[in-house]
Amino acid sequence: MLSPAWENASTARVVPPVRPRKLAKVPFVELADGRLQGVVSSGSDIGRVYVSAIAAGTFEFACSTNNNRPCGGARGSYCKHLDALITEAVEQFGGERVARYLRVDTGAQSPCARDIGGTMTAARPAKAAASPAAAVFARFLNHLEYLEHAPVTAPLPDLHWFPTTRAVA
Repeated sequence: MLSPAWENASTARVVPPVRPRKLAKVPFVELADGRLQGVVSSGSDIGRVYVSAIAAGTFEFACSTNNNRPCGGARGSYCKHLDALITEAVEQFGGERVARYLRVDTGAQSPCARDIGGTMTAARPAKAAASPAAAVFARFLNHLEYLEHAPVTAPLPDLHWFPTTRAVA
C-alpha cells in the first residue's frame, strides 16, 4: 500500500483557521498533549495571563496564572478563562475538530463552544488536574520569540522544521 504524498514530504500540512481570532483575549491556543490548552489574558490586569487546560476524555481542568497562582474562579467548575479557551479553540480549529479531540459527544452536527462546554460541564468530574502551566507557557513564549524576527525569506536555523503554508500534493 502506498502512503499519501504528504507523509513523504519534509513539510507538514497547515490547517487554516476557521475564522480569524482576536489574539488580545486568547493569544495562544493549541490541541496538544491530550489537552486543549492555551494562554488567556486577564480581564482585570493587562500584565497578567492565565494558563488554562482541559484534558481530553476526562475533562479535568487546570487554570492558573503564569507564575502558578491558582485561578480564583476555577474552584470546582470551569472559570471564564476556560470558557474563553473553548470559544477561541472553536474559532481556530472548528467545533467538530475540538469536540473530536476532547472526545465530547454533543449530539450536534456542527457543535459550537456552548455545546462543547455544556456537555463537558455536565459530564466532567469535580476535580482539577495537575497544571501544565510551565510547559504551556514556555511554548507560548517560544512562539512570541518568532514575532521579534524581521520578515525574511532566508531560512532560520531554528525554524527548519516549521510547517509551510504551501500546499503539498
